[in-house]
Amino acid sequence: MRIFRTAPFLGLLTGFLLMAGCAQSPHYLQVEPNVGQDLPQVGNGQSVTLDVVDGRESDVLGTRSGSAMSTAVISVEAYDLMPKLKNQAEVALSQMGFNPTSEPAPNRPSLILTLTDLSYQKTEGKPMLDKAVLLARFRAVASNERQTYTGTYTAKRDQEYALKPNRENNTAMVNDLLSRALQRTFNDPQIGNLLAR
Repeated sequence: MRIFRTAPFLGLLTGFLLMAGCAQSPHYLQVEPNVGQDLPQVGNGQSVTLDVVDGRESDVLGTRSGSAMSTAVISVEAYDLMPKLKNQAEVALSQMGFNPTSEPAPNRPSLILTLTDLSYQKTEGKPMLDKAVLLARFRAVASNERQTYTGTYTAKRDQEYALKPNRENNTAMVNDLLSRALQRTFNDPQIGNLLAR
């Protein structure tokens, strides 16, 4: 008789543990940033040496729980992200009228794009709501004819929620963040004008 009474309890307990495990499972995001199409066309076919660098300290953006020891980490792996960022930087330079290349050459204009920060921090929101603060930051160093211009470009998002965002929601938010930061970078007229000189 005791077996039949404890079986439903064990099933219920297992269900709760599985749900708790899912709630604390890590999110490995595969993002697809997009630089957009409305970029200033200032180039005239000049070749530009492009280098895209991961300057982050870790692939981990943060945790959904806000605890540093949590297993609910949110990560964007460099091996997946950096080729996509390089592709979008090449797309941007091509749209601007340049010919991006990875081969350096003397006296050739160059652009070094570094992802310096990509973070996800859980904070306290309004009553009954939590809040995530997401941030992406790029540093661009454009060089041409012994002149150098350095710019920093940040996109930030404050997202309130009652239920923790799932993997798809987090992917969409990080996509939006990286895309906006990229757009700000390549819409800076100082970069295009120096490379086109």
